[in-house]
Amino acid sequence: MHNPEHHKLSLIIPAFNEQEMIETSFITLKKILDEAGIPFELIYVDDGSTDATYQIIELLSQNNKEIVGLSFSKNFGKEAAIFAGLTAASGACAAVMDCDLQHPPELLVSMYQLWEQGYEVVEGVKSSRGRENPFYAAGARLFYLFISHAAGIDMSKASDYKLLDRRAVDALLEMPERTPFFRALSSWIGFKTVAIPFEVQERTSGISKWSARSLTKYAVRNITSFSGAPLQFVTFIGWIMFIFAIILGIHSIVRFVSGTALEGFTTVILLQLIIGSLVMISLGIIGHYLSRIYEEIKARPRYIVRRRCGKDR
Repeated sequence: MHNPEHHKLSLIIPAFNEQEMIETSFITLKKILDEAGIPFELIYVDDGSTDATYQIIELLSQNNKEIVGLSFSKNFGKEAAIFAGLTAASGACAAVMDCDLQHPPELLVSMYQLWEQGYEVVEGVKSSRGRENPFYAAGARLFYLFISHAAGIDMSKASDYKLLDRRAVDALLEMPERTPFFRALSSWIGFKTVAIPFEVQERTSGISKWSARSLTKYAVRNITSFSGAPLQFVTFIGWIMFIFAIILGIHSIVRFVSGTALEGFTTVILLQLIIGSLVMISLGIIGHYLSRIYEEIKARPRYIVRRRCGKDR
């Protein structure tokens, strides 16, 4: 008879102010996984919620041995919550999904079956992004276009909905960086990979906790933590301005030799404004990378767990 621990799925669910969805997600997932005969544990990671999210997790864990709960001392972000869950996972494989059930839970069964067939990374890719704000959708496309080019990996339809073999999980946990980008790193590590499409579902209750500001910060942080491409952009701008300067210089000499040169006060002011703006943007990009280096050197922990519940408390 097979040891259930050798086939156990650790399901990691980051949660921030999701009190409406904790019990709903547990009931839904338990029903699906029990019917499929998949041994599992549910690791809820409360990312510093200000509502009753952790209290509900704790209450559920008292009557359900499958639930493990972690609660951060403050909001450390989704990436930290994912890695905290991966660290706590004891299963032979681990999956990550959103608490709001926009990642279709039924797909877990197919992902698990692909893992049993020998695949070590099962990627959930979005065939449809669902209903989104047009500005957010355009921003997301731009972000993934940039990160795909920088990383050399097609991430246009990438998501955090993935199932990883224990070896892939261990490879991720060995990475010492302070600000990991799970969505990209789980593709970067390689291993035997397969993609499985899904359509993003509508929320059954609650609202998205992502604002335009937090999404922008998330995009900038992950681009700079995973790629040095923005630094190359500074060099690219420098070459563009150098070529522009040569063309303008030739034009000015020709006008001077032909005797048609005019006073260029407006041109000088415009050039100063353009060059000054580009210099400041370039310094800002460099400064952002310096701050990243500063964070890495300090080597502070990615997260601080304040409370635990369930079998691993």
